[in-house]
Amino acid sequence: MTDRLPDQKQRNEILRTLCERYPEIQRGTLAKSLCGRSIEYLQIGEQKCNPVLFAGAFHGMEWITSLILFRFAEQLGRALQTGRRVSDVDIGAFLRRRGVVIVPCVNPDGVEISIHGSVSAGCYQELVYHAAKGNTDRWQANARGVDLNHNYNAGWEELHKLEQKSGICSANPTRYGGAYPESEPETQAMVKLCRARQFRHALAFHSQGEEIYWHYGDPMPEKAYLMAQVMATSSGYALSAPEGLAVGGGFKDWFLSEFHRPAFTIEVGLGENPLPIDDFISIYPKLEEMLILSAIM
Repeated sequence: MTDRLPDQKQRNEILRTLCERYPEIQRGTLAKSLCGRSIEYLQIGEQKCNPVLFAGAFHGMEWITSLILFRFAEQLGRALQTGRRVSDVDIGAFLRRRGVVIVPCVNPDGVEISIHGSVSAGCYQELVYHAAKGNTDRWQANARGVDLNHNYNAGWEELHKLEQKSGICSANPTRYGGAYPESEPETQAMVKLCRARQFRHALAFHSQGEEIYWHYGDPMPEKAYLMAQVMATSSGYALSAPEGLAVGGGFKDWFLSEFHRPAFTIEVGLGENPLPIDDFISIYPKLEEMLILSAIM
């Protein structure tokens, strides 16, 4: 499952296999990307009582986060089916009371562009090619050159001014927040999902840095810091705070502002993006206990 790059074809194969092997895992489609690719989700366990949201691959070259969430889904499905404990937690019993929703790839076009190049961008191929100066290996944005983690309506105006001061005023491989907040269908899909499901908290996965971002604005939700400490202790990751162009406009920032419920950005792994696929082998075990605890907190 985790030995090939998670492009659209591989993700579809993983999703099909998971749902066939574990009937407790249900698959659905949130929306279509700019290029018409499905933004898929998995739901596992009881969904009536404020599930927890896990979402990855907001950025194209951070596709390794999809693999982490697929493995997590596999562990949960197996636990429900067999009663197996995960990180010494009877997570199956808990999932029968409160479930999770997993969006493995928020930005399917960006991942495809990062892996296969501008030819994957359809009618946006020329835009992507010129914005990336012919090299899409480090492409973060969607097919329109909008960084989805700068496109949420949380401090967007201030962030937009910082982008302009940095010379980022139009389609770009990274850090261009779009013409206005929630301009992109991928962003709209996540906003719609969160408003419909009322998640009790949310985790957004990025790479890299082995850091956890938990704070945005005031006042912060009760127990947010305590939850962040538990996550940091279980993973060995450091609690941190973003700076400059990394402040505002992100999914975590929007979720906190919109719902006043805890939300976290998890920067997985160490190195230079895109992290090599072989890093998955060392990244996932460090995160599994944190993932399980995040599902039950």
